Amino acid sequence: MRPELLIPLTRGGRDPIYLQVQQALRQAIRDRRLRPGTAVPSTRTLAADLGISRGVIVEAYDQLIAEGYLMATPGSTTRVTALVPVAAQPRVEPEPETFALDFRPGQPDLRCFPREAWQRASRHALGAIGVRHLAYGDQRGAAELRSALAEYLARTRGVAGSPDQLIICTGCAQGLSIAARVLLKQGVRRIALEDPGHPGIRRLINEAGLATIPVPVDDDGLDVDALERTRVQAVLVSPAHQNPLGSVLTPFRRQQLLAWAARRSGVIVEDDYDSEYRYDRTAIGALQGLAPERIIYVGSASKILAPGLRLGWMVIGGPLLERAVEVKRHLDNGSPILEQLTYAHFVRSGELDRHVRRTRRSYRSRRDALLQALSRHYPDWGVRGAAAGLHLVVQPPLRSPIARIVDRAAAASVRVYPLSDYAWRTTGRHGLVLGYAGLTEAEIAEAIRRIRHGLS
Repeated sequence: MRPELLIPLTRGGRDPIYLQVQQALRQAIRDRRLRPGTAVPSTRTLAADLGISRGVIVEAYDQLIAEGYLMATPGSTTRVTALVPVAAQPRVEPEPETFALDFRPGQPDLRCFPREAWQRASRHALGAIGVRHLAYGDQRGAAELRSALAEYLARTRGVAGSPDQLIICTGCAQGLSIAARVLLKQGVRRIALEDPGHPGIRRLINEAGLATIPVPVDDDGLDVDALERTRVQAVLVSPAHQNPLGSVLTPFRRQQLLAWAARRSGVIVEDDYDSEYRYDRTAIGALQGLAPERIIYVGSASKILAPGLRLGWMVIGGPLLERAVEVKRHLDNGSPILEQLTYAHFVRSGELDRHVRRTRRSYRSRRDALLQALSRHYPDWGVRGAAAGLHLVVQPPLRSPIARIVDRAAAASVRVYPLSDYAWRTTGRHGLVLGYAGLTEAEIAEAIRRIRHGLS
């Protein structure tokens, strides 16, 4: 009996006939339409069935034998090999739930990205890029960007550090991961984290190998007395604008924390994630400037420009610097050079300052619009946190279940985020985290109106 085999051919098509035969046979084997051990037609038979030259079939069989799809034994029938894996079924990803209005925290308005200024900076970077830039370079990053950032951070954040102490990272996440790995190499096994705090940071630190210990946060920032009781050697804080409560570490707590670090020879990791945005006064300077030998400073362009740029940095000195450079080398051998040179020119040319001033005005207006809408529709809801950053926390009365608010908002195509998602313990975490940067004033008003309508 001669086996029948369906092989569709497109004569005069883009692919030559021999390639079409190869592809059809290969796919039939992978799909298990030709099962392991099945005999395939002889080259003469298949050529006659398809009305093509036998040489085309011989070439196709030889190729598939070489690839391991077919096996040929002299004087016997050519068969499908038993070693071909089953073709993986394509995974159907569920469609992400979409909302007309999304109070996503921690993301700037991506519609405000300064495309023209960034394009000019990119063209400048391409024109200035040299052969030395294209080789494997300093794992800390391009000297041009480290120099520009050292000046910018000293001027705007009070950070004390030379360009040699800067490491360019793939976003803030990598900077925090490097910090955690450095601490692990120094013998640290546990690190304190703010509670509530960003769950992604907690996972990241755990994945780096450190155990994480929760320390409560109140309206004055991290509770340093509670930190003392943990007996840890390191702590990760966001003193300029705590995430998510929005607290600013008070002067007394700042001095307490620095005294703790000196007394215990502890290390502070400072996450300075959205400190450029303070609306009621000049931003509080970085804690790092008060004790650079005790503090690893981490920041990024994610909240200023866009998280997709994956541009971050850390300032680290003393004996920890060499270990941090080694960790960075093992992770990726250095960040992409073109983005670094582009950002360096963006900073040097003053475009970053202009962008921050412009967006600061815009985000302040959006925060005011949110407060106004909340005051109008929910006068009994409390608001926590300083007038800063890209989000705020609202606290409905305890009689108002957060889950019900979240569900009714979703039914109105508005997404809001429960504060309990950020907490290690849900007790006392009754509230919502609302990011306002990505919505216009009109969208904010409409979102709050929809929530009100859904709850009425």
